[in-house]
Amino acid sequence: MRVLAIDPGSKRVGLALSDPTGTIAQPLTAIAAEPRDTLATRLAELARQHGAVRIVVGLPRRMDGSAGPEAKAARALATEVRSASKLPVELVDERLTTAAAERSLLEGGMRREKRRANIDKVAATLLLQSHLDRARRASPPSEERRRPER
Repeated sequence: MRVLAIDPGSKRVGLALSDPTGTIAQPLTAIAAEPRDTLATRLAELARQHGAVRIVVGLPRRMDGSAGPEAKAARALATEVRSASKLPVELVDERLTTAAAERSLLEGGMRREKRRANIDKVAATLLLQSHLDRARRASPPSEERRRPER
């Protein structure tokens, strides 16, 4: 059950993909946000190519929880991707994922040019891992994952 995460940006869109079990997020790539009129179709095609069955789109909220123009654009993108992919699409709060990605890359000693090229997909990975962890905590364990009684 692969999940594709989309971290929308005005210049680049970061993407991450879960493993087939929907447990571990992995960076995928970053694509250009322009041309905007083909973005949803390009994202739907990537979801299809990678076998995603669900998509999560980062919803950029302000620290006080309010929504700005970026959140409006993310909602519109989610609607367009849902229509283009015919897959379930969920909006997920992505506050601080870019800052956390930047901090992680800085701590790893990555130079500025390389950070710029990687930050979007790292932010998408953090967004997706957070979503997968929340979903796993919210669902009861399946029979296969339960420990056998002794």
